[in-house]
Amino acid sequence: MSSLKTLVFFATPPHDCSYLEDRAATTMFVDPRALVDKTLYSQLTALGFRRSGSHYYRPHCEHCNACIPVRLNVDQFRPDRSQRRVIRHNSDLVLELKPARFAESYYELYARYIEQRHADGDMYPPSREQFASFLVDGATESYFLEMRKERRLIGLAAMDAMDDGLSAIYTVFDPDEESRSLGTMAVLWQVEEARRRLLNYVYLGYYIRDCRKMNYKTRFQPIEALLDGQWQVMNTS
Repeated sequence: MSSLKTLVFFATPPHDCSYLEDRAATTMFVDPRALVDKTLYSQLTALGFRRSGSHYYRPHCEHCNACIPVRLNVDQFRPDRSQRRVIRHNSDLVLELKPARFAESYYELYARYIEQRHADGDMYPPSREQFASFLVDGATESYFLEMRKERRLIGLAAMDAMDDGLSAIYTVFDPDEESRSLGTMAVLWQVEEARRRLLNYVYLGYYIRDCRKMNYKTRFQPIEALLDGQWQVMNTS
């Protein structure tokens, strides 16, 4: 099994940034031949890495540090009035955790979400192979949170369990149910699940101030950021 001391890392050539216009991005990847277990995955996540399928990566841009890893300390987080409203609004849903796997109903929801919400992104057009390579392949202790309205699947949140917390990988939802704020609901549910498991954190990926699709994360307060190699409460004022 690999360890932090034995890992080999690779960097991609500069490419167009997926989040900020007119920026070049470089991504650092863990050698895909490495054997990454739950403990090593936890250590990598604490260092700002994320998982996408079988790949573990983090931004490694020469002239930009806009992507900031963020997480919630579940003992300190309390939902605000707006978030409590989201919980009440979704009290009619059935939420159930399932092992991560491919299912046609999952893919259909994913495809509809990408086609209607992210047709301008690098995940368009969706495909079954893309869904599997992104959310199923490489899964360690990985789950899908099903969100159902009268048995109809309207939301799906992918997450990983680690030694110290949960990693929120991705959430998709029925575009017709946008008013339910299911992305927010998924994070709030994961906070409570982390508490049930006696885990400390929910890792939310990267905050990017100038990217609307990513800066929603600061609505969860207090939020911690990995800055200068240290996790610290981030000042978002």
